[in-house]
Amino acid sequence: MSAEKYLQMMQQDIHTVIFATTDENHFPVTCVIDIMLSDKDGLYFLTAKGKAFYERLKNQPFISITGMKGADTLSSKSITLRGEVREIGQQRLSEIFEKNPYMEVIYPNRESRTALTVFQIYKGSGEFFDLSRKPIFREQFSFGGMGNHASYFFVTDKCNGCNLCANSCPQNCIDISACHAKIKQEHCLHCGKCKEICPLQAVERRTL
Repeated sequence: MSAEKYLQMMQQDIHTVIFATTDENHFPVTCVIDIMLSDKDGLYFLTAKGKAFYERLKNQPFISITGMKGADTLSSKSITLRGEVREIGQQRLSEIFEKNPYMEVIYPNRESRTALTVFQIYKGSGEFFDLSRKPIFREQFSFGGMGNHASYFFVTDKCNGCNLCANSCPQNCIDISACHAKIKQEHCLHCGKCKEICPLQAVERRTL
């Protein structure tokens, strides 16, 4: 699926996400924020200028966010994204209130809304993770020119086809039909059991 579709899913289907930022001492801080808009150029959210969250965004314009939906763990789908933000002021504020009418209850008049400012996540990379499918499904995406930085497990040419990794894989996502094992990345849990059990150390953790 395209990055734009995943961004749309985060805004429309998940909507409320956990933001991670860092404070002036570089300690991590989390907060719950709603994603108000999405398009091919990124995600949009807002905050008030008096909030500590606003100061953290201005001082360190890098974020990581995670959102999940599902009735329980085995029906859950999640999206995790990290990227860069920029303040765009009150651009698109009217559109945000139009598409998110509950905001009128929190900020009921134009005067109160002057405290608000809109931020855009304009560059990022992320991962969709679906536990509701068997086997599980995961996919990386990126937008705004940022490359993916996800890690994954890879079977090297040291493999002799002993099948120990395939037999121990909880998602049965290791193909042993070729001369050596190959991991189906879209179904991998990243549990690391294949690396742990390989007697030849043929499995490596790599980064995209």
